[in-house]
Amino acid sequence: MSVQRPTHPYPKSYAVVIPAYNESATIREVARQALRHAPLVIVVDDGSSDDTAAQLEGMAVEVLRNETNLGKGGSVWRGLHHAISKGADAVFTLDGDGQHDPNDIPDLLNEARINPHAMVIGARLLNRENAPKGRLFANNFADFWVSWAAGQFVQDSQSGFRLYPKSLIENVKVGISRKHSFVFESEIAIEAGRRGHKIICYPIVSQYHENARPSHFKAGTDITKIVLMITWKLVSRGTYAHGLVRSLVQRAKHQRLKKTSHVNT
Repeated sequence: MSVQRPTHPYPKSYAVVIPAYNESATIREVARQALRHAPLVIVVDDGSSDDTAAQLEGMAVEVLRNETNLGKGGSVWRGLHHAISKGADAVFTLDGDGQHDPNDIPDLLNEARINPHAMVIGARLLNRENAPKGRLFANNFADFWVSWAAGQFVQDSQSGFRLYPKSLIENVKVGISRKHSFVFESEIAIEAGRRGHKIICYPIVSQYHENARPSHFKAGTDITKIVLMITWKLVSRGTYAHGLVRSLVQRAKHQRLKKTSHVNT
């Protein structure tokens, strides 16, 4: 059965937000590629000590400067609200280190047009064997917990390549602090699920560059913070057994469909 698409295109206006902390080696190319697909590109320079901002001179991007380092969560949150204040109906986020391909933006946009209030995650599933092993284990571990708390099967819950609908940005409440910077993307996914927003995980290829800077994400420390946050949310809902069952059922269904597609091909 064909999917019924909306009569009117959604979103009418959208933006790209790129949080950047010491990304001078990659930020210009990331912004250049994003400008090919979005009418408004916002870079949030999170108190960089290098020439990240200078790399963007002469480009048609808005640069917001954090005088002190707010962390990724604080920078994304500032960029999201700035984008909707400019009239955006939906906002993409991309990491500034070049691991996401902005040319995937149209595919995520198509998903949003089918499901206007969904949060769409660009899930790094197509070349997972190339991911650092420690990060892959940490991501899979976090996916289980995030799926449970969100009540939906979520893949690559730590991906920074996302599309957020305006309705989610305006209504969700999440904790923002530098100490818990990388907790943000897990928490907002959980709150999206709790508020009835569908979470769509669209498979993409992640680009791991040989000369890329080390990730700011510390697998052991940051995953621990994420699990503690999720544990508190689960306890506050009496462990939310329904969410666990629902996410596991969706996961099993996904795996069956995946097996079927492999057999058919």
